[in-house]
Amino acid sequence: MTTVQVTYVDAGELYISWRWEHDPEHPRALILPRDRVGPPLAELAAALPTPRPGESAHQALTRALAHGALTDRDTERALSWRLTGVLFPSQLGQELHAAHERGPLHVRIQPSPSTAQVPWESLRMEEEERFVHTAKVSILTPATVRNAVARRVSPGAGPVAAVVDPPTPLGRVLGQVPESLAALEVLDRDTLRPALAEAGRFLYVGHVTTAAHALDARLHLAQGPLTAADLLGWRIPNRTALIACESGGDHRYAEPSGLVAALVHGGAEYVTATRWVLPTDAGLTRLFPGFQPPAQGVLSAAVLAVHEAQEQPDPVAALNAWQRAQAEGWDSTGAPELTPLVWGAFGVAHAPAPPGAQAGPARMPI
Repeated sequence: MTTVQVTYVDAGELYISWRWEHDPEHPRALILPRDRVGPPLAELAAALPTPRPGESAHQALTRALAHGALTDRDTERALSWRLTGVLFPSQLGQELHAAHERGPLHVRIQPSPSTAQVPWESLRMEEEERFVHTAKVSILTPATVRNAVARRVSPGAGPVAAVVDPPTPLGRVLGQVPESLAALEVLDRDTLRPALAEAGRFLYVGHVTTAAHALDARLHLAQGPLTAADLLGWRIPNRTALIACESGGDHRYAEPSGLVAALVHGGAEYVTATRWVLPTDAGLTRLFPGFQPPAQGVLSAAVLAVHEAQEQPDPVAALNAWQRAQAEGWDSTGAPELTPLVWGAFGVAHAPAPPGAQAGPARMPI
């Protein structure tokens, strides 16, 4: 499989560089003028249910669900094309197309703070094809995170450690826990660390809250929150999924030190997380015109899709396959339950062990 690393950097203008892993001596770099990339990125931000400064959660959901560009096929298509046009210069586009024509393609994207919420998988690369039709798409964590000297990637074998919709003061996120997950033990703050030390996978479904500093991003558990800083020194399973509002918000900060970084530091190879606030079925029903919740529930179906993808040999490809199916349904029907506000929120950070590194339990300083 041909692999390319694409990196975005904010420094006044937006800078893009890319490097083909089979040709590391010839990286490319270009400037993407802010006056071109700014408007479509602002339009995307206006379409997402993440609260803006001074905006309540209800106001953000109302803005995104009742009036946002991602709730209508035509406006979503137009926005997707505009984002592709400004974020993928023609030279990169031509190289990606040529690589795709030759065979399987893996694109690893490291966003900048201004591009952290771009739903890369859903961007249109051809008239009837999105990025997930032409490539496997994963999120690239910064080199300082994935190549940390003390990092040891955990083995994939082991049971599932689960925290599924725990009771917290913030309330529940699922109307009904899927039957296949209901039997999993719901761990709390006291039992989670020893369970993770033996697990091969970790599934979290609940609330994440962000703060001024990435290290203070919090997973909310039955006995209180757990910050990214708290997780440093923990052994983390190979495959981890954080299905919660903006759980993958590391790239929105200048320093790569949020929940995803902490999990990768602790041994995770695959971390599935979300780019923005996930709308619940109750919110979709109340605010999205024409929405009729399916029997299983939209958010519950997404949880199952992520959970099942984590069981596969290649979790990135498996989640991309689900996103492809969701995109095709949305494009053909425009059904509200298939809005990209749900499936476009997910990305998988893939951080394999560096060449020559040893797998094994993480030994991070506390």
